[in-house]
Amino acid sequence: MTEQSQSAGSPAPEGTPAHGDTARGDTARGNTARPDQDAAYLERRTLRRGSAGPLLLTGLGVAYVVSGDYSGWNAGLAEGGVGGLAVAAVLMGLMYTCMVFALAELSAILPTAGGGYGFARRALGPWGGFLTGTAILIEYVLAPAAIVCFIGDYVASLGLFGLESGWPVYLVCFALFIGVHLWGVGEALRFSLVVTTIAVAALLVFVAGALSDFHTSGLTDIPPDRDAPGASPWLPFGVLGIWAAFPFGMWFFLGVEGVPLAAEETRDPARTLPRAMAGSMGILLLLAVLTFVSATGARGAAAIQDVGNPLVEALQPGGEATTLSRIVNYAGLAGLVASFFSLIFAGSRQLFALSRAGYLPRFLSLTSRRKAPYLGLLLPGAVGFALAAGSGDGATMLNIAVFGATISYALMSLSHIVLRRREPGLERPYRTPGGVLTSSVAFVLALAALVATFLVDVRAALIALAVYAAALAYFALYSRHRLVAAAPEEEFAALAKAEEDLRD
Repeated sequence: MTEQSQSAGSPAPEGTPAHGDTARGDTARGNTARPDQDAAYLERRTLRRGSAGPLLLTGLGVAYVVSGDYSGWNAGLAEGGVGGLAVAAVLMGLMYTCMVFALAELSAILPTAGGGYGFARRALGPWGGFLTGTAILIEYVLAPAAIVCFIGDYVASLGLFGLESGWPVYLVCFALFIGVHLWGVGEALRFSLVVTTIAVAALLVFVAGALSDFHTSGLTDIPPDRDAPGASPWLPFGVLGIWAAFPFGMWFFLGVEGVPLAAEETRDPARTLPRAMAGSMGILLLLAVLTFVSATGARGAAAIQDVGNPLVEALQPGGEATTLSRIVNYAGLAGLVASFFSLIFAGSRQLFALSRAGYLPRFLSLTSRRKAPYLGLLLPGAVGFALAAGSGDGATMLNIAVFGATISYALMSLSHIVLRRREPGLERPYRTPGGVLTSSVAFVLALAALVATFLVDVRAALIALAVYAAALAYFALYSRHRLVAAAPEEEFAALAKAEEDLRD
């Protein structure tokens, strides 16, 4: 079977499901419906089912995020002070909690590798699906590129093997961890769980050590800006500082929404995914509170607001390394590895789903004998390595990832609202507590976080918009006429359209 269709024809109307390769109904090729061709197309694009249970998925959800506890969030202190970052973290924690409950319902309805793209495809049509999937892909391609730069900095600061941060370290990280993913999803998730457990255990050790030296005076040691409206010792940069700290409050939770991307490789996904998402969110909320309070109280907000390793700094008030600070320093590297490794997984699954459905070139969704989307792993890895080696600017790349994330959050929350309103009778094995009110809170806060990214890094936001615009041009001019109707997410949307036509 070839990856190209043989005959040419006229494109079908916009939004009509289609099949590529030798699958049925390709709008750009005019193929006839042939179930055997559908089966052959999807057979070459199959993931290993039943590999992940509740424990591995809960670990995956924590792994996406745990590096954010070790570094990054503290830069929000320079934007809002302890009070501003605390309020921002509470609001972002509320946003993620509400969104996770909404996504738990959606993933139980449609447990496929498409995740957010699949939900938005049914609720908002092909344009909405592509907008959401592309935003998620921006997040999961840029975030590993940023984190590998931080890994290089940690390796250099720890003096491991005499290595300096640079492209050799980045190349080893991408090659080694993509290799584990190519070996198999079960092996990859077990590795992720082990590294994540080490990172979380070290966080708890840090908290115990830091709280023993806790001083409330350290929470208000950033001098207030007298010109900022509403400035005070708790809000040194005024009320606007709360909003500016939103993106940094997100770092305690950024990435947990990627758990549904493992749906096709999950045992009993309708039951397992909601439980794993709720479990991982609960762990992350607890870690966020403990880390934030203990780190700022042990050393003071002013001392850790602009350092790359705030937890280590919090344990070294005199600047001298201790046994505990060394342990936490090495554990910080483990946390970065856990997030880097799991984000590679998420990016590959989102790219796989978009490619399988024809939104991106179809050959990118081919899977190996071990049922790994090898091109979906290798291509984002190559892009991530090139970006890291070419710029080394982890902060900007992470801000671009945050911009993509906030767009996807708004669209996924909107998808839950639309499906609840439009299809109240849809079978829902799990229902979001609070219903539309819950997803509406997530939607409003996601929009606020999106605007806040411009307050922090206008350049990063504009770069993300440019990438987004290029992707939309590709979809508008080419791929929207070549969607693959046999892809699970597309069939799910087509079913809704057929039911609506019957009612009419």
